[in-house]
Amino acid sequence: MSDVAADDSEISQGMRLFEKGWQTYSKVVALNYMFHREVYAELRQFLLAVAPRSFSFLDLACGDARATVSALKGTSIASYRGIDLSGSALAIAATAVAELDCRVTLEHRDFVEGLANIDEAFDVVWIGQSLHHLDRANKLAAMRDARRLCGECGSLLVWEPTRLDHETQAAWLKRFQSTCRPLWALLESDEWDAMVEHIETSDHAETRAVWRGLGEEAGFSRVRDIFSPPLQLSRVYCYQA
Repeated sequence: MSDVAADDSEISQGMRLFEKGWQTYSKVVALNYMFHREVYAELRQFLLAVAPRSFSFLDLACGDARATVSALKGTSIASYRGIDLSGSALAIAATAVAELDCRVTLEHRDFVEGLANIDEAFDVVWIGQSLHHLDRANKLAAMRDARRLCGECGSLLVWEPTRLDHETQAAWLKRFQSTCRPLWALLESDEWDAMVEHIETSDHAETRAVWRGLGEEAGFSRVRDIFSPPLQLSRVYCYQA
């Protein structure tokens, strides 16, 4: 059972706002434009092959948790802890994580704050498409906190936008637009424009070398890429203690 609780009317109103705000992103996920299915299948394979039996899992910026739950079902997970700033997202997540046969905790807080204040170790820490919202110094600070939470044997996995070697942020954005707009044909113009505006104002992609270097500087002894979705706009990285 989830630890999240709220007044029914508050949840109802919040969920309406959440669904409105996430309408475009949910459409992108449903159409698999960002290759969520492939990424979370890769996460699942990692958990089946590498995670210890009865593993603990920390899901940072978990959102509605539906994609993560799809990767976790049928594994040997013992505990799930999800953190997100959106209470409305967590209301949806509470339904999704009920499918997991393990202890579940959902927390309504910023994931950076959560990282800094949690004092227990996890076998697997996961963050997908959220760490890039931080500038480089704060990425490093967050990854140092994640390193602490991984203890002696844990793993941090991140899925984040990745620039090509020597590619600027502006060039990456231009490549994103020219590559994705023809393929994301079912997005309306206003939906596409909102997505681009979000990326322009909130996203800070890094090169592969920087993502790997941040992990090393954060104290991880082993850093590797484990998956690159089609289009070469993002990568999944594994950092191990």
